[in-house]
Amino acid sequence: MRIAVAGGTGLVGSMVVDRVGAAGHEVVVLARSRGVDLVRGTGLEEGVLADVGAVIDVTNLTTLSARRSAAFFTAVSQNLLAAGDRAGVAHHVALSIVGVNRAPYGYYAGKRAQERLVERGPLPWTILRATQFHEVAKIAYDTAHIGPLHLAPRMRIQPVAASEVAAQLVDLATGTPADSVVETAGPRTEALDAMIKEYAWAIGSRSWIPTVSLPGALGRAQRDGTLLPQADVVLAEQTFADWLRDL
Repeated sequence: MRIAVAGGTGLVGSMVVDRVGAAGHEVVVLARSRGVDLVRGTGLEEGVLADVGAVIDVTNLTTLSARRSAAFFTAVSQNLLAAGDRAGVAHHVALSIVGVNRAPYGYYAGKRAQERLVERGPLPWTILRATQFHEVAKIAYDTAHIGPLHLAPRMRIQPVAASEVAAQLVDLATGTPADSVVETAGPRTEALDAMIKEYAWAIGSRSWIPTVSLPGALGRAQRDGTLLPQADVVLAEQTFADWLRDL
């Protein structure tokens, strides 16, 4: 089977690409470094999706802006769905986030817009909503800092291994389109601020890492459990403690 991975050079995308190859399928990476601009749609008109049976969309944008997020995911989804329809793609799989339907704020607004386009689009589809990855602790430590001061946001979280999400995406893509949403999460609820501090300790950092509450509706949703999984969630195996030990 020929599978296209949109965003195949990113954190999850590279894992998906490896999984596709390991399963014996042919992979097509859709990324700017491969000559495909998914926001502009350039590169998709050159037959890149010819004979592709499934598209896995794991594209991403780093932003807290609802406007920027919605613009990005709307453009990418519209271009991918239109190109997939022209090429006769049989299955469109999109990675989303648990809770976007309950808290469509900030970055999540774009993911919710993406979901709606996929659900109403021309292709058979499956959406996999995942909780935040274990790697969110590293990302937050690396980015949420002012000089030597690192900030740890308050958030109730049930983190999942990115590698397990990648495996699920490939399994879904090679299966029958569900035309529905599937949710997955890690096995244990954690506090994000504690995860960030544990990560810092694991890499030998002794920085001051105060806990902070993010403002607005999204910050409240992060703290009150709105973004935690509810019923009918597929639980992954690796815990955050396991992930830390593997660093």
